[in-house]
Amino acid sequence: MSLTIPSLLGGPRTGVFDPFSVWDLSDEFFNSALANTMSSSSSVREASAIANARVDWKETPEAYVFKADLPGLKKEEVKVEVEEGRVLQISGERSKEQEEKNDKWHRVERRSGKFLRRFTLPETAKMDQVKASMENGVLTVTVPKVEYKKPEVKAIEISG
Repeated sequence: MSLTIPSLLGGPRTGVFDPFSVWDLSDEFFNSALANTMSSSSSVREASAIANARVDWKETPEAYVFKADLPGLKKEEVKVEVEEGRVLQISGERSKEQEEKNDKWHRVERRSGKFLRRFTLPETAKMDQVKASMENGVLTVTVPKVEYKKPEVKAIEISG
């Protein structure tokens, strides 16, 4: 028994019910929206790759901390750069898996290709002290903040 699910966004569907196919809707929507706004298919692929580099950015009292999920990548495949104007750039490339003649793919969800993310940092960022580390497929970039010392308050005794 199979259940046919019509595609809401014009993507291909089979006669087999796939309960996880719901998760594909956002990708189809995103890619079709990009296709409508960009002229060439290579631009769509590039924009999609750029958008798929997921990065969290938080601020602590001491630093700005960026965390990027980059599973399967080695630190040699990732570049962290600082540009003039307080711009932090994270880029790299995920290679496409080699296809063998006799392989039959059932689903390809992992993306390959280049990725790039750029962040303009606040003036309090110490751009000359940026540190990056990679552990278990998570890139962590730490940008220390300029320390502002609170003005010292001195109590004045009132005479009289």
